[in-house]
Amino acid sequence: MTKEEIALLKSKQYDFFNTGATIPVKFRKEMLSRLYMAIKENEAEIKDALREDLGKSEFEAYMCEVGMALSEISFMIKKLKSFSKPKRVKTPLAQFPSKSYVLPSPRGTVLIMSPWNYPLLLTVGPLANALAAGNCAIVKPSAYSPMTSAALKRILESAFPRELVAVVTGGRAENSALLEEKYDLVFFTGSGNVGKEVLRHTAENLTPAVLELGGKSPCIVDSTAKLPLAARRIVFGKFLNAGQTCVAPDYVLCDERIKDKLKIEIAHEIERQLGDDPLKNPEYGKIINEKHFDRLLELIDTKKLYTGGGFSREELKIEPTVLESVAWEDKVMGEEIFGPILPIVTYIKEEEIIKLLADKPKPLALYLFSENKALIKRLTERLSFGGGCINDTIIHLATSEMGFGGVGESGMGAYHGKVGFDTFSHRKSIVKKSTRIDLPMRYRPHKPFYRRLLGRFLK
Repeated sequence: MTKEEIALLKSKQYDFFNTGATIPVKFRKEMLSRLYMAIKENEAEIKDALREDLGKSEFEAYMCEVGMALSEISFMIKKLKSFSKPKRVKTPLAQFPSKSYVLPSPRGTVLIMSPWNYPLLLTVGPLANALAAGNCAIVKPSAYSPMTSAALKRILESAFPRELVAVVTGGRAENSALLEEKYDLVFFTGSGNVGKEVLRHTAENLTPAVLELGGKSPCIVDSTAKLPLAARRIVFGKFLNAGQTCVAPDYVLCDERIKDKLKIEIAHEIERQLGDDPLKNPEYGKIINEKHFDRLLELIDTKKLYTGGGFSREELKIEPTVLESVAWEDKVMGEEIFGPILPIVTYIKEEEIIKLLADKPKPLALYLFSENKALIKRLTERLSFGGGCINDTIIHLATSEMGFGGVGESGMGAYHGKVGFDTFSHRKSIVKKSTRIDLPMRYRPHKPFYRRLLGRFLK
């Protein structure tokens, strides 16, 4: 799509929004129901596309993409009436007689830029929040997942008029053209480097932006952890989607005393969950493209290889790989891995954990396996991270009851459920003043008596 076509598309969405058609709750519910049915009715096509792009099995495609997307839409439909109501708040006595309320209002036309690793969920999730809040949306899926992007374009544009929801496919040229336009909100999910570019463009137009990024999310395992269960849940979270998950445990930070037991349990769980030859397991995904495949191979230090390390260039698959005796200075610790490589680093005393992590970039997630209540409290309070789990991985994002988002280098802003509705809304603060009475104290000339009376109201 050309720059001129994108500008025209955005203009048409602005015109449609200004008709007020998206304001009624009934209209929003109808659009959410339409989105739900569009995903439901095209589930087979979506699953086929996800298998082509990422090698996702039918079960994983439903569990992590289709099912979660449908759940988010259903939640928004059920709660929309409540979310959309004006909320009464207290009014100061000095403003008597009047009523105060907060009115959630749509922002207008929003741009949603989604990534390739969960191309359905991370497109439809924010889109459901945007439609629930009463916005028009231009959706830009990733060029790295072309089959899913093409399916999304066909499905969404069959379900909605383009002046309400439009899908723009393509690569860098289309991304640049989209970001040159002015929107009422830009919602971006992807890498930190691209997030910086998005923020530079939005700053030019003073456009608010939500950035869902990533980072090196630590998985801490202390000496009190139930190691077999910890290993099982770490392996699930780390090697889901072949490690290409923004909230995957990036590395394990464990007590030196339990390192050997933990790595044995992790190796056992890899075999238990993925078989003795994961490269031949049809339920084990592939790396998105050769560029990322080669990047990941460069992170594997064969001198520190504990298990895994095998790969198939033809199928773009890399075995679940565990590295031991890893140092913070190693290449694998210098960037977000975003693949099926799990380094293990250690600490000796619990006091080291905060020192080791506090000065590092704030991660999107943090996971802690422990039965030590004092340690759990101390680490969750003291360390800064987007969200996380105690004695599990990944699952904190699988709910519409809590917001999901990063902090610092891992992002800004959040979505899911009510938090997502608020993100795509502007909360207007309104005071409705009575015309029956008009207290004179605020008007000139200001008499001393009024000053004393005002002091009583405002203290």
